[in-house]
Amino acid sequence: MAKKLLPSKSEQPSEWYTTLVQLADLADYGPAKGTMILKPYGYALWEAVQAKMNPMIKERGVGNAYFPLLIPMSLLEKEAEHVEGFAPELAVVTHGGGEELEEKLAVRPTSETIMYHSYAKWIQSYRDLPLQMNQWNNVVRWEKRTMLFLRTSEFLWQEGHTAHATHEEAVDTQEWAMDMYAKTYRELLAMDGYVGYKSNSERFAGADNTLSFEALMPSGKALQACTSHDLGQNFSKAQGISFLDQNGQQQNVWQTSWGFSTRSLGGLILAHGDDNGLVLPPRMAPTQVIVVPVRGEQPVMDYCQRIVDALKGAGVRADLDHRDDESFGYKVNKWEVKGVPLAAKIGMKEVEAGVVTLKARFGGEERQISLDSLATDVPEWLEALQEAMLTGQTAYLHENTRNVSSYDEFKATLKEHKGFIEVYWNDDPEAEKRIKDETKASSRCRLENDGTTGVDFVTGEPANERWIFAQSY
Repeated sequence: MAKKLLPSKSEQPSEWYTTLVQLADLADYGPAKGTMILKPYGYALWEAVQAKMNPMIKERGVGNAYFPLLIPMSLLEKEAEHVEGFAPELAVVTHGGGEELEEKLAVRPTSETIMYHSYAKWIQSYRDLPLQMNQWNNVVRWEKRTMLFLRTSEFLWQEGHTAHATHEEAVDTQEWAMDMYAKTYRELLAMDGYVGYKSNSERFAGADNTLSFEALMPSGKALQACTSHDLGQNFSKAQGISFLDQNGQQQNVWQTSWGFSTRSLGGLILAHGDDNGLVLPPRMAPTQVIVVPVRGEQPVMDYCQRIVDALKGAGVRADLDHRDDESFGYKVNKWEVKGVPLAAKIGMKEVEAGVVTLKARFGGEERQISLDSLATDVPEWLEALQEAMLTGQTAYLHENTRNVSSYDEFKATLKEHKGFIEVYWNDDPEAEKRIKDETKASSRCRLENDGTTGVDFVTGEPANERWIFAQSY
């Protein structure tokens, strides 16, 4: 049976993860090193993210667009810090049509430069602002060590890019984008995390500052789950994006960019999965209820179809597994591996009693519900499961965050604790490099100022900023 092929998550986490991604029919490796094939079941998870975020993006007044995959190197090199930050990850096209190109083309690692080249043409006056666009696209960042969903050379994401007349408008958009991401993680993926600013060393190349959502995986490692950047006027000055303001003065625009990728699905798998496979939050699941007949007698199959129809009528994503070339036990295990929130096992006993026997993937609770109350009871149960999964993740996050006050205590804590460590710190790039070299831990984000003060855990000097550190993927 399928679940016997799955290694133990606690004993062999890497093997468990890579096996599960393929066993659950989410994805497979592409023929080119570091690439990934998203299969329909896996792509359906990404479609759930799109369905959640697209309305919020459009309500903000941000329109979906598409820009070219290939970027002339001259454009990329206009913003020196940006190109330096991406240089090790660039894939570059040197030949086309059998001939060497006059100018090399970068396969987009992100779209700031290609989009802002056009923004410079389109923005002339304050009346052209704000200019707000979003892409659902692919990007390429050449990775040496890859892991399906979490780190691949090509991945899918959305990337929003906005231009504004004032810095205040840009900052408001940057914060709105991170609020949208946090809402998506908590309400859809049932994952929690810390939101805060990245350090000077860790912020996006070319940004004035970067907001991040930092989730904690069962391994104790942090996952940078998404980011939102205040680009200031760095790109607008480099790309010549300026406008005539209401006073007749020429000004450079203020810009933001923000992105959420299929890495989120890797976090979802790690955060919720167990030794038996995926555990999908109901709002995220392509199939919320799977109906599995014990045997294929016609009365049983007819009854199963009535169940599916009743659930679909109530807005529940329900399916009937009517395959006749798999045993009942194999089917049950198959859907357990695929993480379907509720499984209905239907035999003649259920048919004669007019009930449905359902088992929850999360928590394992089993209930018998009458066919007549299915349309009300199942949606309520699914919502309760969704809330319980988030509650569990929030508790895990806080239970695995430690407070330390000195660097010696920090190093000692890392030896026995692989979660988040909260410290007071003054954001010193040299100190962060030393910490990385010595402990493999890095700053994840700066927490919101709560008015307290302490001492920098490295230098012992006064500090009023609280930071989260951890080892990461």
